[in-house]
Amino acid sequence: MTNIPDFVLKNKKLIDDRLNELLLSQDSNVVTDAMNYSVSIGGKRIRPCLVLEFCKACGGDPIDALDLACAVEMIHTYSLIHDDLPCMDDDDFRRGMPSCHIKYGYANALLAGDALLTKSFEVASNANLSLDRISKAVFALSYYSGVCGMIGGQVLDLSFEQKDTDIDEILNMYKLKTGALLALSAKLGCIAAGASETMISAAEKYAYNLGYAFQIKDDILDVIGDAKLLGKPIGSDIENSKNTVVSKIGIDRSKSEVEKYTNLAIESLDVFDDSENLSKLADYLLAREY
Repeated sequence: MTNIPDFVLKNKKLIDDRLNELLLSQDSNVVTDAMNYSVSIGGKRIRPCLVLEFCKACGGDPIDALDLACAVEMIHTYSLIHDDLPCMDDDDFRRGMPSCHIKYGYANALLAGDALLTKSFEVASNANLSLDRISKAVFALSYYSGVCGMIGGQVLDLSFEQKDTDIDEILNMYKLKTGALLALSAKLGCIAAGASETMISAAEKYAYNLGYAFQIKDDILDVIGDAKLLGKPIGSDIENSKNTVVSKIGIDRSKSEVEKYTNLAIESLDVFDDSENLSKLADYLLAREY
């Protein structure tokens, strides 16, 4: 099994501790319990890790970007809660645990996702940054998680269940559904550090290529992965007749595509002085088994 890099584990500890502080400070009720449950049931924290690592790569202090990292993870978790609902992907398990709606009911899961989304903006707006950087960060959170980003990708994903699609259409859906939150994460790290537009552009290029590689790897694991490691049943894409890169070009060619996009991501890091961890992260995601 491919080991998670030490710096990812270190960042994960920082992020988990801060998430606990932010979420456990709320008055307790069934919805806050559902929020805390969904945030705490696992995950490698790749997106918030990108926030911290790009802040560092741009010469900033990652601690200054910590609340922005937590805001991204809240948005990511809300999207997973909603993805698992019967009206979307209808999944009963997430990371080996009952999905939020299975444990807390449909309505409470819906509200927990909504609450995490709105909480993310509260957290970002109170970050220990200048007002100018907070303004840019809040705009980015809105744009990349909305209809021009993640939600737009989800709309395409749902519409593709009703028709045949080509590779370009699928990749565009991946760019929005998966790549947008990765691009958001990279950009937030740059914003927290006051990075140049050249750095921000390179960070987005890294993130979008990483997104292609990440999603195609997910497609592969859904066919040949280990359900115990993944924490959910495999074969759901085939069962639901999903249009994926794997369904179009097969496993072997898809593996080559993952390598291609991983290499493109790493090549975009040349403008940064301290990007070793970001290169290691791309390689880890290429080799991951879950």
